[in-house]
Amino acid sequence: MEFFRNPHLNFVGSMKGAFIVSMVLLVASIVSLTIHGGPRMSIDFTGGSVLQVKIAPVPEVGDVRSALEERGYQGVQVTEFGSADEFLITFTDADEDSETLDVAQVLLNGLREALPGSEIELRREESVGPKIGSELRTAALNSIVAALVLIVLYITVRFVFRYGIAAIMALVHDVLITLGVFSLLNFEVSLQIIAAFMTIIGYSLNDTIVVFDRIRENMKLRRKESYRQVINRSINECMSRTVLTSVTTFFVAAALYLFGGPVIHDFAFALTFGVVIGTYSSMFIASPILVWWSERHLADKKRAADM
Repeated sequence: MEFFRNPHLNFVGSMKGAFIVSMVLLVASIVSLTIHGGPRMSIDFTGGSVLQVKIAPVPEVGDVRSALEERGYQGVQVTEFGSADEFLITFTDADEDSETLDVAQVLLNGLREALPGSEIELRREESVGPKIGSELRTAALNSIVAALVLIVLYITVRFVFRYGIAAIMALVHDVLITLGVFSLLNFEVSLQIIAAFMTIIGYSLNDTIVVFDRIRENMKLRRKESYRQVINRSINECMSRTVLTSVTTFFVAAALYLFGGPVIHDFAFALTFGVVIGTYSSMFIASPILVWWSERHLADKKRAADM
């Protein structure tokens, strides 16, 4: 299906503008992550307990938080979850020798004592020990690093080394900006979100490789054209495929975000935003980096020849 017949958009000509936009987004992401001390990690990585409770009559969020803090639960997080009468209570336990399940039950009993006359129904309980959380954090980091290294090796074998570096720079761009958005919106990073990030990496990489493959073909077929013209032509030729894939994936992810419920809300948001930023980077970041690399290499060779 061809949405665009013979498009002639100047993607490479917009390279500087795209780099400036990306730089602003990256700086904003880094500043936000620095201010917040990194992304807000869920109990999957820090250890602790999460209780989802239904309370009738409905109290204020601040009243629930104050009642728990008065009983010694400092730093407890209370947020509405789904409906006005349901609350998500997160408590991080820093004591590695404590029994997390006991802490969760004590917290629930304390809440019942703090809100006499209220009917409190436990809807969901999740607990992770601090040691397990630390192991999961290490495993998640190792998996991301291993994936990036394998991607560089694969693209280097299939194409050349600079293609691999360009792809990795685009992937880091996507993940870092998505992390920055999560930091700005104060969303938690959980195992589900790590899975979403890995999905974003795979989606963005697939789109980038399709464009790289077309670049390699056109480099052989159109030897009289300049490197910029070949890159620009290749992106335009892949545009219909990119738009078709991106739009359909975006609709599915957006439907999950709008109608999937609060449990997968953050996961669906990461996918929805990741589709947008991944499509942008494959057209305006990964391929233009090849142009920048090539032109800088030629400039260095010319400078060396003139010396």
